[in-house]
Amino acid sequence: MPTKEEVFTGVREALVEALAVDEEEVTMEATLVDDLGAESIDLLDIVFRLEKIFSIKIDRSELIPEDLLSDARYVVDGKLTANGLEELKKRMPDKDFGDFEKNPMVQNISKILTVADMCVLVENKI
Repeated sequence: MPTKEEVFTGVREALVEALAVDEEEVTMEATLVDDLGAESIDLLDIVFRLEKIFSIKIDRSELIPEDLLSDARYVVDGKLTANGLEELKKRMPDKDFGDFEKNPMVQNISKILTVADMCVLVENKI
């Protein structure tokens, strides 16, 4: 089983290749969208690369639970309800939603993913 440092190294490698960023930009705190410039299509490439590097399988819904984000029981006017936030926290238990909770617009959910989140996802899959 790889160490946390080995997981970070593999995640960094995937992000550098997929997003054409410098290694120094890939820190644990860096967000995939705002800091590293990832777009929706890039997330698929990142997942593919992580699966290959670590010999794991990642379902896209493990990154962002899109079924929840389009469910009228949890989303009203493009914003997650209190129940929606609760369900999101259940599905992403290792994530700190801090600022997102203040303005939980569905369109902003991908902006909260960090390099650390990707490492935790990989660690949980190994």
